[in-house]
Amino acid sequence: MQQLEFFEIPSPCIGVCEANNRGYCKGCFRSRDERLYWLKLSEADKRQVVRLCQQRKARVLKAKEAALQAAQHDLEGPEQPSMF
Repeated sequence: MQQLEFFEIPSPCIGVCEANNRGYCKGCFRSRDERLYWLKLSEADKRQVVRLCQQRKARVLKAKEAALQAAQHDLEGPEQPSMF
C-alpha cells in the first residue's frame, strides 16, 4: 500500500545554486531543466526528480569517498615487504 500524499512536494533547493561539470546543481543535484520547470511538474514527476537527485548525490558522495581513500593510500606510501 502506498502512503497518501497530503502535502505538496517542496523544492529540494538548499540555496547552493552552482552547476557542476555535468550540469547538475551542486546543492540539490537537479538538472537545469528540472530546476527551470519545477513549478510546472506534476507531483509524481517531482517525486521522480527527488529520487533522481538522491541517486546523483549518493554517486557523488561515493566518488568523493573513493578519492579520499585513494589519496590517503597514496600518502601512506608503498607497503613494506614482510620479513617473515
